[in-house]
Amino acid sequence: MLSGGFRDACAAAGAQRLQVNISDAAVAGAMRISEFDPPIDAVVSIWADDPTDVLDLLDVRVGAMAAWQVDERTPLHPALPADGSRIDALANVAFLRRPVDLPRADWLRIWLDDHTRVAIETQATFGYVQNIVERALTRDAPVVDAIVEELFAMDAVSDVHAFYGSGGDQQELERRMTRMLESVARFGAHQNLDVVPTSRYDFEVGPR
Repeated sequence: MLSGGFRDACAAAGAQRLQVNISDAAVAGAMRISEFDPPIDAVVSIWADDPTDVLDLLDVRVGAMAAWQVDERTPLHPALPADGSRIDALANVAFLRRPVDLPRADWLRIWLDDHTRVAIETQATFGYVQNIVERALTRDAPVVDAIVEELFAMDAVSDVHAFYGSGGDQQELERRMTRMLESVARFGAHQNLDVVPTSRYDFEVGPR
């Protein structure tokens, strides 16, 4: 998926931009939470007017695939190279599922309006993308309600203080962790989720 030939084929199929996140050795020490079986080992994001042909290209290259159309929001938008080089970061990709007893409108309000500030203030992120799932694009795709990506410095792979930005202060770390846990519990993101630590690569592959 990182080869020039694949990127050229995606451009010919209508892709304007690709983002490839791979769970690899560089982030192997980071926390992973898996509900999917088998667990996710790569996430490919496609920007295209019609992604059908690009999805067909992916389908023949992977063992199993699920795809969703999303509405993208970027509370923290870092300036990143799109030349295919590895972004110097731990890129955590989380797949969220809405609790059945929480109406969608309330779930979105708590997550987008209330939790966003908490997430930014309690973690040392320099990039934060929220993707609201609108519909499945592949047959039998599992139910997922949102896909979130957060970018951390590489130190966060093995240093919880670097992850939360607590500067080595244990009391501050505990305060941030408690505030974060209380916030995610309000919309069910403390359970029934997948968190995939990845390395991220960005490509501009076609005209926008």
